[in-house]
This record gives sequence, structure tokens and C-alpha cells, in this order.
Amino acid sequence: MHRRQFLSLCAALPAYTQAPPKRPNIVILLADDLGFSDIGCYGSEIETPNIDALAARGTRYSQFYNCARCCPTRAALMTGLYPHQAGVGHMVDDYGRPGYRGNLSQDCPTIAETLRATGYRTAMAGKWHLTPSDGNRANWPTRRGFERFYGTIASIRSYYQPPTLAEQEQDIPETPKDFYYTDAIAAKAIEAIRAFGNQPFFIYTAFTAPHWPLHALEPDIARHEKRYAAGWDSIRAARVAKQKQLGLALETAPRAPEVPAWADAPDKPWQARRMAVFAAMVERMDRAIGRIVAALRDQGQLENTLILFASDNGGCAEEMASDMSPAEKKSRKMPEKTRDGRPIRYGNLPAVMPGPEDTYQSYAANWAHVSNTPFRRFKHWTHEGGIASPLILHWPGRIPAGAWKHSPAHIIDLFPTFCALANTKPSKPIEGLDLLKSPPASRRLFWEHEGNQAFRDGDWKLVREHAKPWELYNLKQDRTELHDLARSQPRRVEEMARQWQQWADRVGALPWKSWEQK
Repeated sequence: MHRRQFLSLCAALPAYTQAPPKRPNIVILLADDLGFSDIGCYGSEIETPNIDALAARGTRYSQFYNCARCCPTRAALMTGLYPHQAGVGHMVDDYGRPGYRGNLSQDCPTIAETLRATGYRTAMAGKWHLTPSDGNRANWPTRRGFERFYGTIASIRSYYQPPTLAEQEQDIPETPKDFYYTDAIAAKAIEAIRAFGNQPFFIYTAFTAPHWPLHALEPDIARHEKRYAAGWDSIRAARVAKQKQLGLALETAPRAPEVPAWADAPDKPWQARRMAVFAAMVERMDRAIGRIVAALRDQGQLENTLILFASDNGGCAEEMASDMSPAEKKSRKMPEKTRDGRPIRYGNLPAVMPGPEDTYQSYAANWAHVSNTPFRRFKHWTHEGGIASPLILHWPGRIPAGAWKHSPAHIIDLFPTFCALANTKPSKPIEGLDLLKSPPASRRLFWEHEGNQAFRDGDWKLVREHAKPWELYNLKQDRTELHDLARSQPRRVEEMARQWQQWADRVGALPWKSWEQK
């Protein structure tokens, strides 16, 4: 046979007879308490050019869901299960019930364990928050599939000297003078990229930004302070206008009832400073992401890497109290003093401008309702403001560039997607779907957190706040949940509530009354 004929025949053979393609690297970039509209490509005024570039060269999701709070979302990400199935239906407290042990179940293989078994190198940098920080290391990242780990076991308490900071399993009690946690997380992710070379790798980069406390460097804050003097009403209106330009033309929820009009707000310079610090934290994270992408490019790995950017829940309305007792601070691992011995000034005190190491504040509902534009409610709740977050997928030549995807997706979908890319299957049944396949015509998704409950069945969503009546919305017509149809469709409410309870019984989610006693 002539060589040209032979080559033509080879080209015509079925794909399965050819060498399999190289398995892609996978890099997760997870933000913490970042609202739906807090990055430029979802409507924000905050400069996020590196994240926006990933969106311009990739696909954005308009209906991506988390689990309403950090620990449950991270449990679902790691296992492909609803968080109750993984033992983390609440946080890292043990309520003595299977779905609420506050410790990632040993019966649920993690995505790191699964990928590592197939030959992937694995690393994590950032916040773990899937086990108590009580000294027991059985559920630390190094015991759950990550060969490299640098980060915090507990939630964030300081960006300058974070408690529970460790590398591998070695505690890091002190940090250098120029330390800032966001930068350190990125540096360790970059170290792993360089160390792994041409071997396929999975890197979970779990930023703590922009979760409270409001800690940022003064040059970063200064770029934003004048902007937020306009107030939350003006900033939110500008985000709505930008979202419409971006193709997210949704009806906008009114100002949250706990938020005053900006014209009536006291302490305006302090209020503006709070959002300026928050914006500085987001901007710093964006620059860190730019360095990670640059490292992938420098190593010749960018073209063969799926990069995923998301957030663990909606914007956070939590207030910071100034009257916490020393015992409470100790139990929550909150430092009493800075590295140079100054007392930390706790609480949302208008006389104290946030940002430096000796402050400890949050931006509260006043600005969280801006972060969650155009939706209602916040982190903790299962209304869209609590569970809707950005999702960007970037993989040159494999993911459509500059596209929006409007089909519903969920954090439980990441596990099966990564397994498909690695040409493997989960060792145990999971709940999610492969995001890179065509979505089903209809999707059923469920939530429960602190008694806040929701069920999405296609375009219909049943939702309620803790101990309150069910609400019903048609999300195709009313994504921002403004027109409650529960009274006009009681049979649909009854049937969907029954199906929610069936799910709750299956996964171990408890009704709200169970939260009356620990």
C-alpha cells in the first residue's frame, strides 16, 4: 500500500483507535463571600481585568448555584454530593446527626483522592474549613488526597496573621511583616504549577477574599474610596445598568428592608470606606489570579488547563459585634492582638476605619445587597441572593469563548465534570452532572441550610426562610423572586414540598424545628 493511502486510511479510522488526548490540568479558583455582581464581567465597577479576561475567552453561567454558605459548598465541591450526604449540612460543629457532624465524611471520596488515584498531581492552597480545627488531623487536606497543602484549616480570621495557617501538617504560628494571605495563596498555587511540570495536575485555589474581616493594604483601598462616596443606591443602579449591557436583563429586587436609603445613612465616610476595602480585597484577588494564569502560560500549560472561577455563596450581611467576650474570641480563634502587640479593635465601629491589621469589621447588609444585585437576600438564605454565584469556565479551544450559558448548574456538578476530563469514574454514586455535556431539558436541585429550604424543578422554585411559609416562583419569568405564586398555586406548593421532604429524608437534611436545640 502506498504511504499516502496508508495515512488516509489512518485518518479515517474511528477515534477510539487513535492515541487518547492528553488529560487536561484542572485549576479551581474559588472566591469566598463574593456576590453575584462583584466582578466586572457580571456587572461590577470593581476592576477585575484578569477574571474578565477568563470570561472573554471562556463561558459564563447565569444560573450557577452554591449551597448558601462556605462549609456546605466546599463539601459539595469536594464530593459531588449534597453537603448533608458528606456530613457537613451546617458548619464544623457536631450536632450529633449524620448530616450535621461538621466533619467531612470518611465514606465520601474527595475529588482530590479520585484524581490522584488516576495519576494526577494534586495541590491545595487556601481555606479548607471542612473539619474542626481542634488538633485532629484525620480530615486535613493532606489526608484527603492533596499531596501539597498550604492554607488555613478554619475560616479566615486575619489576612495578616491567619490562625490555623499550616503547610502540609506543620503549623505556621507567625507570618512575616509583608505577609498578606491572598498573595500567599497565589504564590503557593504557582509553586505547585511549576513543581508539577508536564504531569497532569489538579490545583484547588481557595481564596478567602473578600470574606470579612475587611483587611486590605492602604494603596489598594485608596483607589476606591471616592467611588463609594456615591453610596449603595447609586452603585447598585449602575450595576443593574451594566448587567443589562452584558445580557443579564433581569427585574431588580428592591432595596433590602434592613438597608436604609443612602440619603438617610449615618456615618457616610465610614460606610464608603467599608465598601472601598471590600473592593480592594476583590481587586487584589484578581491580580493574584492574573499571576496564576501567567504561570500556567509560562509553563506552557495554559492551553491544556481547564480554569474554573466561582464563589462559595452570595454576599454576606453579617454584622461584626464589638462586645464579643474573650472566651468567644478564643473559641472562634480570633486573635486579641496584632503581630506587633496592638489590641485589635473588634466590631463595626464608625469611629474606626477598616483595613489595617488592628481592625475587624464587615460590610454588612448595606453593601451585601449591592454584591447580590439584582437578587434578594444574602448568604445563609436559599433565595437567589444566597445561592447564585458567578461561574466561569476557561479552556482555550475546548470551551466556547465569550459565551453565556443559561441552563442551571450546581457546585455538585464539578466532581463529575473533572472525572470525565480525567477519563475516570467516581468510585461511589454522586449527585452532579458533567457540565461539558448537553444539559438536561429540566433539572431538579435542592437546598437546606439552617432551616432555609429550596427546591428548583425546571423553571419552578419553592423556597422559604427559616420557619416561614413556602414561597413559589417561576424563575423563567421571575428570576429575582418578586412575585410569589404560592397562594394561587397551592397544589403545586404541596406537591413540591412533598418532593423536597423526600429529598431531605434521603440525604439527611433536617426540618427547621431541629435547629431549636443543638
